[in-house]
Amino acid sequence: MLSIPTLRCVSRFIPRIPAHRRLVSALSYQSIPMDEGTSLQSETRQQATNRLCYVSSFTTELLEISSEHPLVHVLLIPGNPGVAAFYKDFVEAVYQLFEGNASVTAIGHISQTKKNFEGRRLFSLQDQIDHKVNFINQELQNEKVPILLVGHSIGAYIALEVFRRFPEQVIYTIGLYPFLTLNRKSLVQSILVRVTASKILTVAFCSILTFLGLLPNWFKRILVKRFVGQSCSTSTIGATCSHLLQYSTMQNVLYMAMTEFRKLSEQPDWAFFRANQTQLAFLFGINDHWGPLTLYEEISKHAPDLPLTIEREGHTHAFCCTEAGSIWVAHYVVGLIKNRLALG
Repeated sequence: MLSIPTLRCVSRFIPRIPAHRRLVSALSYQSIPMDEGTSLQSETRQQATNRLCYVSSFTTELLEISSEHPLVHVLLIPGNPGVAAFYKDFVEAVYQLFEGNASVTAIGHISQTKKNFEGRRLFSLQDQIDHKVNFINQELQNEKVPILLVGHSIGAYIALEVFRRFPEQVIYTIGLYPFLTLNRKSLVQSILVRVTASKILTVAFCSILTFLGLLPNWFKRILVKRFVGQSCSTSTIGATCSHLLQYSTMQNVLYMAMTEFRKLSEQPDWAFFRANQTQLAFLFGINDHWGPLTLYEEISKHAPDLPLTIEREGHTHAFCCTEAGSIWVAHYVVGLIKNRLALG
C-alpha cells in the first residue's frame, strides 16, 4: 500500500474562505472520507478525457474529469514542458481520492500542443500566466464552487500569480516541487541558461528532436523509455512522442525557459508569502535542484507558519512521469486539502 505523507498542519492555520462559502466548504469537506484502501491502479480509475478549447483565440489542450456535483474545482498548472497529458495518472488519482466530489482539470501551455496551432509565435512565461488567468475568466468564472490551484515546478510560480488575480475565488494553492527562484548553484540550470539564450544552440536542439520525431513510433517509444526511465508510465511515453519531438513545441519550451530564468533571477515576494500563509503549501523533494531545500529553508524563515512538506519516498521532480509518483503526490494533495479545509 502506498504511504500517505505526513503533513505539517497546525489547527490555527485556517484558510480565509469568504463568509458566503465558509460553512458550505467546511461541512462539505468533512463529509468526504478518504479511503486509503481504494485502488488507484489505472484499470480501476475513471479515465480523464482530452478536450481542445479556445482561450483568448489560442488553442488549448485540457485533460479533465468533471463531477456532476463538485464541491471544488482542482486546476492543475503544469511545469515546462507544459503538456497536460503528462498528468493523466495524477488527475485520475486526485478525482478518485475525492470520490467524485471534485472536478479536476489539467491545462496545457499555449503552443506546447500535439499540433502546431500557433505557427511560429513564441510565448513567454508572462504569456502563459495571462493564458491561465484568461482560462479562469472564460471557463470557471461562472462556477459556483471554489478553485484549488495545484502548480508543478514553474507551474507553482504561475499558480501564485494566478492566485494574486483571484484571491476570493481561489481558496488554496499548492506548489509541487516548486521552481520559484533561480538556483545559481545548479550546474544544470547554468547550462540551460546558456542554451536557451543561444539561438544557434536552440535551433540545433530543436532540429535534433524533430529528426527523432520522424523515426518509426515503435523506435521512438524505445528511445523515450530508455531516456526517461523504465518505470515511466504509458501516458508519459505517448505524450513525449506526440508532443515533444516536434520543432514548434520544443522551440516554445526553450523560449519559455529563457524567460523563466530571467524573471526568476529576482527574489520571491516574501511579503506575499507572509500575507497568505494560510492559503499556500509546498511539497519539496530531497535532491531537486529546481526546488532545492535551501528554498525550503528560505520560505520557513520568511513565512514560518506556511505548511511545507519534504517528500522522502524516492520520487523525483518529474513525479508525473511514473504512476507510483503520480499516485503518491495525489495522496499528498488530497490529504492536505481535506485536512486543512476541514478545519474551517
